[in-house]
Amino acid sequence: MLRKIFVATTVITFSALIGVGSAFAATHEVLMLNKNPDDKKQRNVFYPNILKIEVGDTVKFISKSKGHNTESYKKTLPDGAEMWKSKISKDFEITYTAEGTYAYKCTPHAGMGMVGLILVGDHTVNYDAVKSAKYRGKAKKVFPKLFEKVEAMYTE
Repeated sequence: MLRKIFVATTVITFSALIGVGSAFAATHEVLMLNKNPDDKKQRNVFYPNILKIEVGDTVKFISKSKGHNTESYKKTLPDGAEMWKSKISKDFEITYTAEGTYAYKCTPHAGMGMVGLILVGDHTVNYDAVKSAKYRGKAKKVFPKLFEKVEAMYTE
């Protein structure tokens, strides 16, 4: 009898802990746009292009303008993270389960600088690897500006 009570109590406690963890998870939105709403000269952007979240949070990429998607840079992913690639012009959601810095791009527009960063929990886990990675096209000019912004966020 005591064993049954112990097992039941353990299951209930574990279930409550799982529920508490998910109660704190948040959903964030990143818009995929043809023009930056803050700077109309800047075309093909993720808005915002830097996002700071916690492990367990979800990011919903919203296709506000046609012709965009989101794809992770495979070689820069933190340990335990899975690669993703959405369909063109479709909304996409992903839940982040590993801490670190995630570099991502719009597949057709990365060469035009449509890239972004997601900082999950302790983003420093792989930050140096993401920062020193080789990027192509205009992305190699945009990423240094994003890294400057990230570093400014953590020195203020």
